[in-house]
Amino acid sequence: MIIATGTASGKSLAYLVPAVTEIFSGGTVLYLTPTKALAADQLRTVRGLRLAQVRPATFDGDTPAEERQWVRQHANYVLTNPDMLHRSILPRHASWSSFWRRLRLVVVDECHGYRGVFGSHVAQILRRLRRVSAKYGSRPVFLLASATASDPALAGMRLTGLEMAEVTTDASPRGSTTFALWEPPLTDLRGEGGAPVRRTATAEAADLLSDLVIEDVRTLAFVRSRRAAETVALTARRNLEEMEAVDGIALPLAADLTASTHDQGFADPAGRRAEGFEEPSLAAGEELEEPALPYGPGLAFPAIAGDGGGSHRETQPSRTGREHGGGLPGGAPVGRLADRVAAYRAGYLADDRRVLEKALRSGALVGLATTNALELGVDVSGLDAVLIAGWPGTRASLWQQAGRAGRAGQDALAVLIARDDPLDTYLVHHPEALFGRPVEAIVLDPDNPYVLAPHLCAAAAEIPITDDDLEIFGPAALDALDDLVARGLLRRRTTGWFWTSRDRAADLADIRGSGGSPIQVVESGTGRLLGTVDESSAHTTVHTGAVYLHQGETFVVEELELDAGVALVSAAEPDYSTFARDVTDIRVMESLRSQAFGPGELHFGSVEVTRQVVSYLKRRHQTGEMLGEEPLDLPPRTLRTRAVWWTLPSAVLTPLVSDPDGKPIDLGGAAHAAEHASIGLLPLFATCDRWDIGGVSTELHPDTGLLTVFVYDGHEGGAGFAERGYAKAADWLSATREAISSCECERGCPSCIQSPKCGNGNEPLDKAGALRLLGVLLGS
Repeated sequence: MIIATGTASGKSLAYLVPAVTEIFSGGTVLYLTPTKALAADQLRTVRGLRLAQVRPATFDGDTPAEERQWVRQHANYVLTNPDMLHRSILPRHASWSSFWRRLRLVVVDECHGYRGVFGSHVAQILRRLRRVSAKYGSRPVFLLASATASDPALAGMRLTGLEMAEVTTDASPRGSTTFALWEPPLTDLRGEGGAPVRRTATAEAADLLSDLVIEDVRTLAFVRSRRAAETVALTARRNLEEMEAVDGIALPLAADLTASTHDQGFADPAGRRAEGFEEPSLAAGEELEEPALPYGPGLAFPAIAGDGGGSHRETQPSRTGREHGGGLPGGAPVGRLADRVAAYRAGYLADDRRVLEKALRSGALVGLATTNALELGVDVSGLDAVLIAGWPGTRASLWQQAGRAGRAGQDALAVLIARDDPLDTYLVHHPEALFGRPVEAIVLDPDNPYVLAPHLCAAAAEIPITDDDLEIFGPAALDALDDLVARGLLRRRTTGWFWTSRDRAADLADIRGSGGSPIQVVESGTGRLLGTVDESSAHTTVHTGAVYLHQGETFVVEELELDAGVALVSAAEPDYSTFARDVTDIRVMESLRSQAFGPGELHFGSVEVTRQVVSYLKRRHQTGEMLGEEPLDLPPRTLRTRAVWWTLPSAVLTPLVSDPDGKPIDLGGAAHAAEHASIGLLPLFATCDRWDIGGVSTELHPDTGLLTVFVYDGHEGGAGFAERGYAKAADWLSATREAISSCECERGCPSCIQSPKCGNGNEPLDKAGALRLLGVLLGS
């Protein structure tokens, strides 16, 4: 069964009642969630029932070793996540034997978060779970809960491999939500090619958060990265301190959202606005892996100009006449407005995260800047407003984040603040793309051989695979098993397939897509190990010269030694951030599907992508100004994946380059601009981020002999995003053309055709040419 209804519609009650019922009859329940925050929140809810027969417990990375034995032997409502299920619970299934024998119900909460490669891994983990349960004689019911999703029954079936009934009718009451689309203004600064630079979404979010806190509006500000969460919170605190320091000043009213989207925002009585904070996007899974900063609830924030560090403990009237007294759990004072703002993200210690959640629920905190760690299901009633700094990737995530406010039935405010990005720009100018539309389908491919093969090894290590198991793992399993036998990873016997190595089979499957062995980040002067970086992202994050942020400290990478798996860094305080650039070559391996598309052709198939990081940019923190580009010498990386591509014949291109009545276009620049913009718009039609996909464009590709634009999945074996682009090509490319034409810039900017990860320095680009090229392709 899958329940796919809106936020605060009662999904938790819908699975909690049958879960408790099964426990009363002697059964056990397994609850699966993508995040630790949601598991802790659900544990609090179950314990709040005060039912002696229900023994709930979390089993995740925060569970102390001394408690784990008790959980295995005595808990009958176990809350965990896919990572622990994959690495600990399933491989050690024998120690959970009493739990498996009585397992009646598996709850998969927030299942719309299991998409792409991660979702494909979770699909295989659930199939392994079904095998282990069957070994102990149980056949649990799978109950899935999701935000409203497109075709939820099909998504649930792909995730579990089981037939799925769906519940989609949502008659739950809730207050109204005012939804604002907010576009930061263009500044006088200039970026690459003289393109105008727009004020950043994080700077706008910090100012709006400050204004809402002044009005005592309880607010969550969702941002895209951990660094942005810290930046928004610290900037809002500084704004509030400066405002409180100025006597006799009329403070701005955050509730008045009638200003033009091109307005600078609300007046700042201190004469200061936060400017230009960068928003580097993070690799998949990074949100769960970075170590904690040394400050958080009950601890001192780093000293910054104008920051008193939270030393005032007296009760003090705010400028709106409300009293702010008491303190945060853990001892942090809330006497000042600035002390009622904090950051929340994965990476904090578990106790600190719980303190922040409790403070937000109680009202001790009014404003919280957070990553998507608080997006999924955490019940924080009483929130009045949500700020969303940048398109969160999917409509499902947008409504999940907006739904955090108004859960107690009151009216609410949600503000989507556009980043300098083609998709964000398109959405604030085309609200019809957001409202009254179904959310995206959950895209995942459990038959991806790069996902399936390591899970077959893990399954064989748990219980030898038999012919009867092939139905569970799907039609691609037999070929994958034969390949694993040929590679020596499994042995075929008359009774089935066996894992014979002493290594842990579960280590073969990297479910968060982090890559090979991690690169250790070591401080050169002391030999201190600061942390690790995924091998797949090391070339772009810890290359020589890169600025590396760790636990509130800033370092510069002195040298990246790939063979040794070490990046040597030294402490520094640069006033700039760094962004790697790469060049890409692509080779067509096989066209799996094709169709006529206007005067050209559209293809979907297998490709081999070779990428090499060749340089990095330095960009000033406060202004976004480019300070220069430095070359790098790193080896190329090869990726076999899936792509969608379109071609146009020379017969329809000749008039474009030799038009006597119009301006001839630069074909290479036009194709390049169309590629950038289409990458930016694909997340509107496939559940991905622009950093999950890549692209290549060329006037004459050697494999097609034609002008060709490729967009490919940035994951080994593919993730289903390019395939979705192929299926939705007409809508996707029409939206791409519309996004370019609606941008107010003259020759192109980051809001339409410039890309933050372009290896060619965003040259050449031809905005007018891209419009004409896409017009020809679309027949308009």
